[in-house]
Amino acid sequence: MNIGVLAVQGDFAEHCHVLRTIGATAIEVRLPDHLAGLDGLIIPGGESTTLSRLMSLYGLREPVARMASSGKAVWGTCAGMIMLANEITEADPVPLQLMDVGVQRNAFGRQVDSFEQALAIRGFGDDEYHGIFIRAPVIIRVGAGVDVLAALPDGRPVAVQQGKLLATSFHPELTADARVHRYFVALAGGPSFDPDAPAIAAPRVR
Repeated sequence: MNIGVLAVQGDFAEHCHVLRTIGATAIEVRLPDHLAGLDGLIIPGGESTTLSRLMSLYGLREPVARMASSGKAVWGTCAGMIMLANEITEADPVPLQLMDVGVQRNAFGRQVDSFEQALAIRGFGDDEYHGIFIRAPVIIRVGAGVDVLAALPDGRPVAVQQGKLLATSFHPELTADARVHRYFVALAGGPSFDPDAPAIAAPRVR
C-alpha cells in the first residue's frame, strides 16, 4: 500500500515511521505531483493556520480535495482534522470542507493543557486506546452521514469517519499502538483490519 503523508509541516515523520513499521510504503507529499499513485493520504497534526497556508502556497488544496472526492482514503489528525472539517469556529484557517463536521480549534486550552485519555474506539476490541491530546481540537457538530468512532467521557466526539474519510483529535503517531494506522491502511484498500494485531515496539524518537 502506498500511503502519502503531507510533509509540509507537523508530525509527518512520526506517521511515516508507524506506516513503515506495519509494512506500508510511506511517501512524503510536498507537491501535487506526489499524490499520483497513492492509495491514501494522511494530513498530520501541526499548526493548522501554517498548514493551511502552506497547502495553498504549494497548490495542494484542490488536488487533495479531488483525491478525497474520487473515493481515496484521507485521514486528518489534530490539525489535519481541522483541515478536513466543513466548518470551524474561527475564520482562519480555511478548511478543505471535505467532512460534514464542525470543529473547534484548541478546544482544551494551551499547550500546558494537553492531556492523555483512555478511549474506547468502536471496532477496536476490548482494549482501550491511549489517546494523546496536544492543543487538540474537538468536534462540536456531526453530520448525518458521519459515524462517531470514539468520544471523551463527556460525550464529545474525538474520532469520526465519513466513508473513506477519517479524522481524529488525538495523535496516534505518538504512541506504541498502531491500531489506528492499521485501520486506515485497511480503509485505503489494504489488509483487513485486525484489532488484535500486535502493537509496534515504540514511536519514533525525534
